[in-house]
Amino acid sequence: MSGTTTAHPPVPAPAALPTADEAVAHTLLNCVLREVTDEHTRRITDGRLHLQLPLSGVELRVALRRTSLIGAHRFTGPVHEHAPEGWIPADWRRLAALVHTELSLRTRSGNEEFLGQIAASHRAVSSALARSRTPPTSAPHTGGRLAAYLGSEQSLLLGHRFHPTPKAHGADPATWAAYAPEEGARFPLRMLAVREDLIAQESAERGALAPLDAMDAPGEVPAGYRLLPAHPWQFRLLRRHPSFVAAAGRGDIRDLGSGTAPVTPTASVRTVYDGRTFLKFSLDVRITNCLRKNAYYELAGAVALTRLLGPVLEDLAVRHPGAAVLREPAYRSLAVRGPGGRMDRTLLEGFGVIVREGLGRHVPAGATPLLAGAIADEYPAGPGRVAALLAGAGPSAAVAWWQRYVDLLVPPVLSAFFLHGVVLEPHLQNVVVCVDGDGGPVRVLFRDLEGTKLVSGTHGDALAALPDEVARVLTYDTRRGWDRVVYCLLVNHLAEVLAAVADLHPETEAELWRCVRHTLARCCGPLGDPPLLRSLLAGEALPAKANLLTRWQRAPDRDAGYVRLPSPLTDTDVTNGPLH
Repeated sequence: MSGTTTAHPPVPAPAALPTADEAVAHTLLNCVLREVTDEHTRRITDGRLHLQLPLSGVELRVALRRTSLIGAHRFTGPVHEHAPEGWIPADWRRLAALVHTELSLRTRSGNEEFLGQIAASHRAVSSALARSRTPPTSAPHTGGRLAAYLGSEQSLLLGHRFHPTPKAHGADPATWAAYAPEEGARFPLRMLAVREDLIAQESAERGALAPLDAMDAPGEVPAGYRLLPAHPWQFRLLRRHPSFVAAAGRGDIRDLGSGTAPVTPTASVRTVYDGRTFLKFSLDVRITNCLRKNAYYELAGAVALTRLLGPVLEDLAVRHPGAAVLREPAYRSLAVRGPGGRMDRTLLEGFGVIVREGLGRHVPAGATPLLAGAIADEYPAGPGRVAALLAGAGPSAAVAWWQRYVDLLVPPVLSAFFLHGVVLEPHLQNVVVCVDGDGGPVRVLFRDLEGTKLVSGTHGDALAALPDEVARVLTYDTRRGWDRVVYCLLVNHLAEVLAAVADLHPETEAELWRCVRHTLARCCGPLGDPPLLRSLLAGEALPAKANLLTRWQRAPDRDAGYVRLPSPLTDTDVTNGPLH
């Protein structure tokens, strides 16, 4: 089934949201294209992508709106399956069943959760698409800046387009909608007063816990107690836990009720923003791949990394004033003893909240922060899309905008890795982009230290001073760390924003990738001409996280494998890339 032909002329970007059926089917097909097929089992003919599932032999096809140099094509319309009577529609249920069969043959094992998780994701997407919403403005960066930012955080209605179950969760859908960002949720936190000697907390700097103590509680915090905010969904889950019930019965924990000021959940669901500070809560529910709980090593690790990275971030700020990393300088939780006098880890981790600094001091005057994931959105789901930021711009202006974007994002990530042994995770949900009044990027902010790691062999003294449980999860070996950097930076982030620019001007795609290459090459010398970067520039295949196989195998995110994509970064003409 090898062979390629030139696709039909590109179709304009969609002006309306897709149906849930179409969105789920396209996302599944993206995963199959990336992780299941190869150059022998895919082709493009007459404006359609044809795929053959290698083991089951089923042939699928879908119309293409636009092709991509790395195979991240834009699909349009229904997926079809080849049957004896000809091509027949294959809806998302049928496609999910076909993928289930193919992966069962490939792995010689089943996964009884898989189809249910796809159905759960479809249900969540359907609910989000059905919610009444105000159409995004054409120029979000000129309106209310906080509203535009929060709108961008809550606009990811479809989720990761290379994940088989991007909106799946293990919670009751009837109660979950009140806390889901794509449902436009805002809610008050539950406020607990906890006796001081039963508080577990740590801070990296003076005053880091002040945002928790200053929160608006519905009642007075008694002397000798500290305020502990809790996510209301998590509170309802744990309030009947035996150790919590016993502590409340003794008066060690007092439920003050709901807070007086609502917070807004961001794209990560469990992190909320009150306009001043981000709070990252535990949620004992599986969202996509993982149970979203702040394990002890993550609570302590956030503070340890904030402390350890202080000098690194100061150096990066000097080298790259157009970028910053949001620190996580404190956490607070419950330290209640359970049966046998041991610390109740369920409550310690379940009520743990990490304090992350807010956007305030990091956003340039007059600029609007926008989630990178919203900027890359193919569909008009919320404020901040490339289509709005570049409205009316011609090809040359679009390329200039893109070069500014790349020059802000790439150099600090490379400096962190090669000069300091720090692995940043600049994927689309971990980066906030500040744009000026004309929609041009002026600063990037990296967030979420959970994914930030240290390269093995660096920062040895600092790691040795940490508990083994904390230090062990803070490191990657060099190759693993580099794969993570390249995947998050190039495949997850830049390729998707680039796709949104190319949707406006398809003829610029090769030039947009040359801009990326130019910036990578410009960084090479000042970083000591590292072999890993030279190999990337020479055309080494790009690592793409295997979300479908990871989900199928029920592996933790940390252990996710990669598939390799042909590089668009070689200095030759890449207009007819290997996946065309």
